[in-house]
Amino acid sequence: MTCIKSVDLPIGVDDAFALVTQPERLRRWKTVTATVDLRVGGTYRFTIVPGSIAMGTYREIEPGKRIVFGWGWEGEELAPDASTVTITLDPIDGGTKVTLIHEGLTAEQEVSHAEGWEHFMNRLLVAATDGDAGPDEWVGLPREFTELSAAESALALLQRVALGVDDPNRPTPCSDFNCGQLVDHVVTSLQQLGGMAGASIDAGSGSAESRIATAGEQALSAWRARGLDGMVQGPFGEMPAAFAASILPVEILLHAWDLAQGSGQVLEVHDDLVAYIGKLAEALVPAGRGRSFAEEVRAHEDAPAIDRLAAYAGRTPVSV
Repeated sequence: MTCIKSVDLPIGVDDAFALVTQPERLRRWKTVTATVDLRVGGTYRFTIVPGSIAMGTYREIEPGKRIVFGWGWEGEELAPDASTVTITLDPIDGGTKVTLIHEGLTAEQEVSHAEGWEHFMNRLLVAATDGDAGPDEWVGLPREFTELSAAESALALLQRVALGVDDPNRPTPCSDFNCGQLVDHVVTSLQQLGGMAGASIDAGSGSAESRIATAGEQALSAWRARGLDGMVQGPFGEMPAAFAASILPVEILLHAWDLAQGSGQVLEVHDDLVAYIGKLAEALVPAGRGRSFAEEVRAHEDAPAIDRLAAYAGRTPVSV
């Protein structure tokens, strides 16, 4: 079966090609994180939504014109490279026609992928028009809650907040860090947590959002490759791998709240995600009070769930 979708974008072919190939542009409409080795024989890895990771190999590349790559899902029936996606870009009056053809699908796969491509092609149009398609409603909750899928949902939130930081010198609820220093701290934490799974993470340079996305993708990829069985070496000795991995969503979500507070943004989080990560926090926070976490503070009884979780972790809103 074959799925075909097309959209007319109000931008030139070079900009359209960048939107479908460059990680920083892909994150504006299609992926939570993206790793791209854009050459024939190179690979990509896209976290499309939390817990769903597309992978494949680039087969043909004509910059500004055409790209062909294998498509499939990590750990799913449609395995990486098991189907083929062809994207062509044709100049039209006022912009570029982008046509996507997805071949090699079963009838059932064609139905689900047609829905997905419709969703993302609509977001591609918004990104081409406005520069960013905004938060993706599909990213708010993973299909299944695990330590790693919850971390991916939290990472998507943190990246969105990082995009809105306009003054790195503004204070945050973490008294040791302003916004810029907090971003550095988050990247360092992701490097350390990824290191427990065997990764050597280089977040590179660039924007706060880009550094966080790069470090987060590498850390989570390493944990998915390693798995949660057995023991890992932590900063204070060995610990169960599942316990170490549970630090990721707690660390990421709380620092998303910190950065939102410091930059004057409202962090909108689904209560079910907060509830799941809050359960993980209950096993982490008490032992970390006085080091990683301050004493619990009182939250207003009508406060959002994320604010109550922050209060449990010893955070006080900047406005207070």
